[in-house]
Amino acid sequence: MSDDIILKVEHLSKQYRLGVVGTGTVAHDLNRTWHRLRGKEDPYLQIGAVNDRSAAASSDYVWALQDINFEVQRGEILGIIGKNGAGKSTLLKILSRVTSPTTGSIKTKGRIASLLEVGTGMHPELTGRENIYLNGAILGMNKAEISSKIDEIVEFSGCQMYIDTPVKRYSSGMRVRLGFAVAAFLEPDILVVDEVLAVGDAEFQKKAIGKMQDISNTSGRTVLFVSHNMAAVKNLCTRCVVLKNGSTQFDGKTEEAISFYLSNTNFELVKDLEAISDRSGTGEAIFSRFYIEDRFGNKLEYTLNGDSVFFCFEILINKIDSYDCYLDLGFSIYNEQDELLSVIYSSYQQKIINTDKKDSIIVKCQIDSLPLNSGDYIIKGRLLNNNVESDWPKVPIGSLNVIKGDFYGTGNLGFDGSSKFLLKGSWHTK
Repeated sequence: MSDDIILKVEHLSKQYRLGVVGTGTVAHDLNRTWHRLRGKEDPYLQIGAVNDRSAAASSDYVWALQDINFEVQRGEILGIIGKNGAGKSTLLKILSRVTSPTTGSIKTKGRIASLLEVGTGMHPELTGRENIYLNGAILGMNKAEISSKIDEIVEFSGCQMYIDTPVKRYSSGMRVRLGFAVAAFLEPDILVVDEVLAVGDAEFQKKAIGKMQDISNTSGRTVLFVSHNMAAVKNLCTRCVVLKNGSTQFDGKTEEAISFYLSNTNFELVKDLEAISDRSGTGEAIFSRFYIEDRFGNKLEYTLNGDSVFFCFEILINKIDSYDCYLDLGFSIYNEQDELLSVIYSSYQQKIINTDKKDSIIVKCQIDSLPLNSGDYIIKGRLLNNNVESDWPKVPIGSLNVIKGDFYGTGNLGFDGSSKFLLKGSWHTK
């Protein structure tokens, strides 16, 4: 392992037995021992279902992780993303030595500090100050080291008023603040953070992300960051690993990894519209399919506000004279309560859509810096030919699922309330 590589994971796998506590029964343990005495491989490593939580169990064993490989350089901030049950927390528990791998190896250089769950290492009957010493000791700090940093830890946590109050009276957010402050000021070579920031408020999340950036940039320390908050991942991480069903699906640049995570190759994302019966118009040109893409051409299941997205419409041409064709495509966005939020037609921007004598065409409308707040939205469409209605489905032609992104490009995620639109202003003073 080179000097620049601080963490190396090779062929890492973790197997669990379903339905019982422990890895197997006495009969299974005896079978393993018999195979080991004969120099044979563990027979239960040859079986086991893929870690798909939505599927019915097909075996007594399941691979929570299977053949994970990656390297992390010193000073890198690596994001680990994936849907619930993908194996993210299992991976971090193995890296933190909370549990051991079934197969594979982990090579590290330096001290690892982990913040995996709310209140890890906190004793409810002890005060916040006493828990700083306790939690610091668990993470490898000696008393003198903790004492030299305790004022910084308390100030960063923002819990000065309650620092001598038993932790059992703290809210979950206060415990996270205190636990993160101890882990951050431990100055580890590798800091492992698993989703705990989701419990904190927006002000603390921004503060914690800033601290992790500072740890990496000024101290050259490494951070492994797991979160479902794609805005935080995009703002913080330099590289991401995407996990799915216990295996690595993507390893690369953060923006491309998030795009891969949000996209889905499932054909259901492309909605077939030809079968819609409740529609009006001449039928000369009709909507046949609808989907949403990112700038990499990935079909999206979700999108981040602030990102550029493409609304894609496939149009079937039935009886249009190509030499006298003027298609005007319009679509509207509604919220879940079927309230109209916005309408756009190609004619608003003097865009003439020509069929070029084709049987079908694809029209894409690019929306830069998507200004919708997080939520689910409905897409409806209408198609005119020479100002005559050609196709108007009376039902939605698609949906738009928006999650919180870094809309302002500043790390400040803005107000997360009932508003539907996000606005960017140009601020001036006289």
